[in-house]
Amino acid sequence: MNELIATDLKEAMKNGDKFTLSVLRMLKSALQNEQINKKHDLTDEEIMQVVKKQVKVRKDSVSEYQKYNKEELVASLEQEIDILSKYLPEEMSLEEIERIIDEVFSELKPTSMKDMGGVMKELNIRIKNTDMSLVSTKVRERLN
Repeated sequence: MNELIATDLKEAMKNGDKFTLSVLRMLKSALQNEQINKKHDLTDEEIMQVVKKQVKVRKDSVSEYQKYNKEELVASLEQEIDILSKYLPEEMSLEEIERIIDEVFSELKPTSMKDMGGVMKELNIRIKNTDMSLVSTKVRERLN
């Protein structure tokens, strides 16, 4: 994973793609900071966690900028998200998420919001590579 990012960084340099280059440099910097914090070379799973965090930060910023009609910044951040998402596995579809939520609900039989913690704990195990805030919203809707 690290090698792929380094290769893409070199490719962006060769092609003169300054935008992609700056995004990949920010990612590389975040990865180096995480490596320093962990005090070991990052595994592919840890790299993916850093990339997910970077994407989440940008998605949060997009929603804030949309509130204030900063469309040029929104477009820029969406481009950054597209570049970073290339390093993440494909997210589960909404249908898959709904199916897994159905399974967990039929197994645990939650009755109120008090059961949300247990449901989310089980869903965190079963659902990977997906924005868990979406999952949380779906669970909350069903419990209400």
